[in-house]
Amino acid sequence: MALMYHLVKWILVLWFRPRFRGLDKLDVSRPCIIIPNHVSLLDAVLLAFVLPSRTTFVANTEIAKRFSFFLRFRKHVTVDPLNPYSIRHMLRVLKNGESLVIFPEGRITTTGGLMKIYSGVGYLAMRTGAPVYPVIIQGLERSVFSYLKGKVRIAWFPKVTITVGTPFTLHKNEHESMREQKAAASDFILRTLQTELFQARMKQDINLFDEALEASRIHGARQVIAKDLTTSVSYRTLLVASYLLGDKWKTLLAGKQSVGVLLPNSVGHLVTLLSLFRVGITPAILNFSLGIRSLVDCCETAGIDTVLTSRVFIEKGKLEHLIQGLSERVAIIYLEDVKASATTGNKLTALYRYLTRQRSQAGANELILFTSGSESKPKGVVLTHTNVYANIKQVTSVIDITARDKIFNALPMFHSFGLTAGTLLPVVAGVPVFLYPSPLHYKVISELCYDQNATILFGTSTFLAGYGKAAHPYNFYSLRYVFAGAEKLKPDVRQLWMEKFGVRIFEGYGATETSPILSLNTPLANRPGTVGRLLPGIQSRLEPVEGIARGGHLLVKGPNVMKGYLIHGKGFVPADEWYPTGDLVEQDADGFLTIQSRLKRFAKIAGEMVSLNLVEELAAQCFGHSELAAIAVSDPRRGEKIVLYTTDESVRTDRLRAYLAEKQFSPLLLPSAVHVIKQLPLLGSGKTDYVALKQLAEQGRNAS
Repeated sequence: MALMYHLVKWILVLWFRPRFRGLDKLDVSRPCIIIPNHVSLLDAVLLAFVLPSRTTFVANTEIAKRFSFFLRFRKHVTVDPLNPYSIRHMLRVLKNGESLVIFPEGRITTTGGLMKIYSGVGYLAMRTGAPVYPVIIQGLERSVFSYLKGKVRIAWFPKVTITVGTPFTLHKNEHESMREQKAAASDFILRTLQTELFQARMKQDINLFDEALEASRIHGARQVIAKDLTTSVSYRTLLVASYLLGDKWKTLLAGKQSVGVLLPNSVGHLVTLLSLFRVGITPAILNFSLGIRSLVDCCETAGIDTVLTSRVFIEKGKLEHLIQGLSERVAIIYLEDVKASATTGNKLTALYRYLTRQRSQAGANELILFTSGSESKPKGVVLTHTNVYANIKQVTSVIDITARDKIFNALPMFHSFGLTAGTLLPVVAGVPVFLYPSPLHYKVISELCYDQNATILFGTSTFLAGYGKAAHPYNFYSLRYVFAGAEKLKPDVRQLWMEKFGVRIFEGYGATETSPILSLNTPLANRPGTVGRLLPGIQSRLEPVEGIARGGHLLVKGPNVMKGYLIHGKGFVPADEWYPTGDLVEQDADGFLTIQSRLKRFAKIAGEMVSLNLVEELAAQCFGHSELAAIAVSDPRRGEKIVLYTTDESVRTDRLRAYLAEKQFSPLLLPSAVHVIKQLPLLGSGKTDYVALKQLAEQGRNAS
């Protein structure tokens, strides 16, 4: 038996070359509970040859029959998950001084992510007080023993890593029902495993070109990874083009630390970014929906003297005026000219670099985005590749996304949501993405989602409202997930999508400075009306705000928080330890966040703080739509007053006054005036442009 044990162990170690992290944390000198994630049929088998002998494995009766050969080498108990007495059996093992290995998901994952957590583990931990050790298994989900065939590229010899996390204990509360305690314990275990999964996947000093190179190895060079309206590319084509363009930049951009990028969502934009990442030049992604003055300010802020763009894009977008204005301050390089200058030798060199899998020449790198706010000059947000990579791993630790998915991204890359979630996440995670140049083509986008069989869609509340109204009821039949961010999701938009398409929208929240996603609703933890829970690895605190009774100013820190700001005329300013979001937030007992308002989105009327977001919400409830925007303007008598803008000519203050009185809201929430305009102005990110509305209000006051 001993000889057979060592032979099987030697074969498994040779086959999977497992690496172990944190085994020194494991203390089985007293009873404990070990809870691994469950990614394949071999999880327990491999653990059986690694964990100390004083551990007993809990196996499903049916699984135990199939793996009786391996189980003979270890202590184990077989349980029927439908038998309520199974828990008693496990309790007896713990009370006898043994440790238990239990898979809390109760089944092997079929999604690639964590499945729901059953309450038995939490109950055992509370009843015994035994320490619980989370264990994360990575790699076996790509083996032939997983249940993910067709969703991931299967490998015969995947590298396997087993990580032991930080132990915790659960305690009973005599004043709370056991049912509620078990539910809370299961939820805590889920969140703990998600955090440990993120920590196990996280790396430091990242270059995103290298991660794309690694993704091609894992998912296959022939995997089609990106499409746009004119072309599609596999990992092989994407990387060869990035090597080719990167070699060109060594000459054309010699000595430059950063360069402006003025391009639409396209494969060409993606290639440009990866090529710059490889040679260590920082791309500053410019918002082409801004005016010339703002773009020049962005270039000055980031110290940019060269901008990369495309002739076809400039012509089709009718942006010649932007180039004319920029060319007076910076050099313009057109991608078409660079492509035309590539020789056969250049192409062969690029192919050689790809075949020899040459990594980036710069190590860790950065990128720059610009904030769209009310500041007189734009601020550059400096994000490291590690920041962005951390955010990708945070999201994929709570959402199951596989190569079978197809992401549709129309959010521009100058918007952090469109860059990280819509572009870089797919490339790093091996998920095909369709890149569309404008989020405003509502009808076209809904038809393309149908044509491309998209399963994941990103958008803002405004854009999703447009898609929902324009689409045929069957256009979104293939969607698994729709994620909304950048602005508050309007209730009527949520209702429209559920009633018309049968699709629920998962709302999230973040900021450019946090790469950008901070919190997210997920299928495992969804609470409509909130923006979900903070992602793994993010810490938070709420600071009291004078005049606000509920909630507080949200401050966060984590690996996804920016390196710092570029301030016009000052240069780089490092970020503080805690990033102040500028948002007034409430957090409930289960960790779900509700955004009350931007701190700047308050009016101070007669000394009282009045939320402009609440004014909009109440007006939307009263009039049955969300085509409304409230701003505050100065008032000599009361300090400030509220002006409501809308596209609906039927909106009247007397009707809103009656509604506020009926619902017993303060009369301070009543706008002093309503102005009807043809269309609410939008930023390029899809948010309402409140700065433009304030300027409109000021022009009206000056005219009067």
